[in-house]
Amino acid sequence: MREKAVDSMANRNSRSAQRRPVRDWPSTGRIGTIVLLAAALAGAYLCYLLAAPFLPALTWALVLAVLFVPAHRRLEARTGRPNLAAAVSVVIVALAIVGPVTFVGQRLVTEAANGADLVQGQLETGVWRHVLEGHPRIAPIERWLERQFDLPAIFRNVAASLTTTAASFVRGSVVQLLGTLLTFYLLFFFLRDRGLVVGALRNLLPLSQAETDQLFGRVVDTIHATIYGTLVVAAIQGALGGAMFWWLGLPAPFLWGLVMALLALVPILGAFVVWIPAMIYLALDGAWTNAAILGLWGVGVVGTIDNILYPVLVGTRLKLHSVPAFISFIGGLQLFGTSGLVLGPMIVTLTLTLFDIWHQRTPEPRD
Repeated sequence: MREKAVDSMANRNSRSAQRRPVRDWPSTGRIGTIVLLAAALAGAYLCYLLAAPFLPALTWALVLAVLFVPAHRRLEARTGRPNLAAAVSVVIVALAIVGPVTFVGQRLVTEAANGADLVQGQLETGVWRHVLEGHPRIAPIERWLERQFDLPAIFRNVAASLTTTAASFVRGSVVQLLGTLLTFYLLFFFLRDRGLVVGALRNLLPLSQAETDQLFGRVVDTIHATIYGTLVVAAIQGALGGAMFWWLGLPAPFLWGLVMALLALVPILGAFVVWIPAMIYLALDGAWTNAAILGLWGVGVVGTIDNILYPVLVGTRLKLHSVPAFISFIGGLQLFGTSGLVLGPMIVTLTLTLFDIWHQRTPEPRD
């Protein structure tokens, strides 16, 4: 009897459910699409806020993963153990980057302080005044500068500031160390789980496989073009300029080499902003031979090495026009700091690629 009562109740509930209208959300309709898109955009914005503190580490981990993944693939194929291969790759990258960067950073801070002290001493003793007074056409500039600016006091403050920076370099290096450790921690998973990461991104993007391949290809090309075609070439230009400064006995060659490298990143500027005034200084000081050597080196080597190295290092990979490249570099630095050197060009490239995909999907207007 109890089983029959249960069956009878189940039948009544089934008939009642059939008579009751089922609420069907418009999952494929316009309203459902808008709600879903709004929720996805809100979630993406919240995810950005969560990831913003880790954006530099994420950016450089991605860059290192893209640059070193070919070598990592070979290592992974030999070992057959993804965890071991990723760990060894991270150690190799750390040894290749952290040591030289730390040495150069400490040397630059110390050399900047020493260079400021040297300039301050020349200003206070009047050495630079005697050099300029030997050239009557330039002497009025020297007198105007003395009337307008208290140069010894300015460089005294600069020297004190650089000395303080050198003293606090060790304290600041603790924070940098934490960021570096986080970068290599993320790099380990980017290398080991790169297939899962790429697959997850493919599933999230509302693009076809060909369009996704096009987008990923542009990202890889942008990273290679930015690192090899811009940063590496600029570093080589700065190293060549700094080496000539050292050979000629000019003060602070490491510092001025770094300045030349940074100026080489800017499309409308270049290393000539540093070596031309140095050449003029040598000429005014009577060192005509050294001035000629520096001028020939600057024009023939530092100024033209990028035209030789860029095709070798980058080949046919992406190269932005000077105007969007300038905007992406400077704007990226202002928005994201040092990671903006990569994020700026990447954002511009991805935006242009998405517009290109949209244009490909849009039918041509008929006449």
